[in-house]
Amino acid sequence: MPDPRTDLDAASKNSQPVFHASDLTKTYQMGEVQVHALRGVDLDLYAGEFVVLLGASGSGKSTLLNILGGLDAPSSGSVYYRDHDLGVYDDSNMTRYRREHVGFVFQFYNLIPSLTAYENVALVTEIAEKPLSPDKALELVGLGDRMDHFPAQLSGGEQQRVAIARAIAKQPEVLLCDEPTGALDVSTGVLVLEVIEQVNRELGTTTIVITHNAAIAEMADRVIHLSNGQITTIQKNKTKKSPKDIVW
Repeated sequence: MPDPRTDLDAASKNSQPVFHASDLTKTYQMGEVQVHALRGVDLDLYAGEFVVLLGASGSGKSTLLNILGGLDAPSSGSVYYRDHDLGVYDDSNMTRYRREHVGFVFQFYNLIPSLTAYENVALVTEIAEKPLSPDKALELVGLGDRMDHFPAQLSGGEQQRVAIARAIAKQPEVLLCDEPTGALDVSTGVLVLEVIEQVNRELGTTTIVITHNAAIAEMADRVIHLSNGQITTIQKNKTKKSPKDIVW
């Protein structure tokens, strides 16, 4: 299968971005204190690219990811998905947007303990328009032989891979990953990153991973550094490392 990220620079110059964010701000009221999570973020993200959002805790990474994924709304500014202004969506349209276009992977797996791996994935495929079958999604993440196991019978890395299978089973255009290796040891984290990289490469899914681990940035097409709610630099990797070649 051809790599969907081939000639990404040309694609980004000539195609509409998947996401276009302009002057995004987000302010939370914490008692009498205002917390400025985002302070005027401008960002374009393109089809098929692998992007790492890098920054310390409190830099605004998760807030930005949640706004892109329709889990939160900005205090001001705009964010477009293709030519759709997410700012005008009501709850029903936002739910449809998340269901049809976005897959989420979080640090904690959020699997239902009483359901098998297959059944956890099937929860998504039953409501998706054009899903992968649960067994196909689990095979993609290397768990074809574990689909009848319950979460308690799986290691942490296997549970995270079930969570990835669940996220990609609806074949989303965008995969948003919030510290997907944060609860894992190094060797298990590498396995999970290999799965995420494989999904990006083979399915062409625009993939955004947030992390505080600078080493993970070496596997990205672009690295977006955030600090104090602002983008400080955007770095393009001339060469990308595979997860197994990253030194943690």
